[in-house]
Amino acid sequence: MIVVVIGAVVVAVSLSSHGNAHVSSESTGPVTIAVAKVEREDLFKEKPLPAEFRPFAEVELHAKVSGYVDKMNVDFGDKVKTGQLLATLEIPELHDELSNARAIEQRTHADYTNAHLIYDRMQQVNKEHPNLVAQQDLDTARAKEDTAVAAIASAKADVSKYETLVNYTQITAPFDGVITKRYVDPGALIQAATGSSTQAMPLFRISDNYQLRLDFYVTQEDVKAVHVGDPVKIRIDSLGGKTLTAKITRFTSRVEETTRLMETEIEVPNPDLELVPGMYVSVMFKVDEHLHTLAIPPEALSGEKNPTVYVVNANHEIESRPVTLGLETPERYEITSGLQEGELVMLGGRSMVHPGQKVEAKLMDRAANETK
Repeated sequence: MIVVVIGAVVVAVSLSSHGNAHVSSESTGPVTIAVAKVEREDLFKEKPLPAEFRPFAEVELHAKVSGYVDKMNVDFGDKVKTGQLLATLEIPELHDELSNARAIEQRTHADYTNAHLIYDRMQQVNKEHPNLVAQQDLDTARAKEDTAVAAIASAKADVSKYETLVNYTQITAPFDGVITKRYVDPGALIQAATGSSTQAMPLFRISDNYQLRLDFYVTQEDVKAVHVGDPVKIRIDSLGGKTLTAKITRFTSRVEETTRLMETEIEVPNPDLELVPGMYVSVMFKVDEHLHTLAIPPEALSGEKNPTVYVVNANHEIESRPVTLGLETPERYEITSGLQEGELVMLGGRSMVHPGQKVEAKLMDRAANETK
């Protein structure tokens, strides 16, 4: 006797004296076959779309005043916090202007005090001795007092302006991030960045890499499949094929006329800075999804134009059943008609079994591909 094993099917064959082989199911018992259960699953198709990480926010830091670079406290690659001092500019004449403005402010206070005393005394004399002081003199004293008040306001504004300019000599981080570029060294002359200046040299480039943006572009045929909050799998080949899952954050709701694509964005947390802006990734975008549908493995099907399956019925016999397919994925096929939930379908080749034959079904573990 020769035992032939094909896939998960075991068949016993006896050789007759005339050299002809025949299947002896009576002597060996039912054939053992591998089967899978018809179950309801969520099926979807994925389309790999190219994408590239970019910082959540990125700016180049310019000086608002012209001066020489005095100190550089950070370099590229350094992690910084909001408000951290990055560099200091040296502008001696600006400090002189501030000192002068403060001196003028003090003088205006003194002028106001003098004007106020004169006007107050003249009012007191006029109250005790009416018509002793001419009304014109009273008006002149009052005008001098008002002028002193206005001078104080002007002087305070000048002091505030120069204090602000002095603060501009300190370059600070606008948000938590990483210094990704350093443009100058101590001693360099920096021109103020103004609306009319296009040649101003930046000092640093800072990027918020703790939260990244991942933009990908969806064709107009797939726009209907884009929904905010839908999970998307991301594959990063540069990290050994690492995958992670994030959710669609926003999309433009507009197909561009030139490309016929719609921009879609995912925000990806990056607290340990493992992901780096500029990395290319593949976004596995779900373009078709059928929820809670009947599904079987592709190995259970036979025939392309008119697919059929072998079902093990309640009598443990093989039954050939035509089926209608729906969504097809690499691991599962949707069954729209021909099968019911819970039925058992045979896996693998059919050359050693036939409809009506009694068999012993062994349910296969989908995950481990081993007999339970």
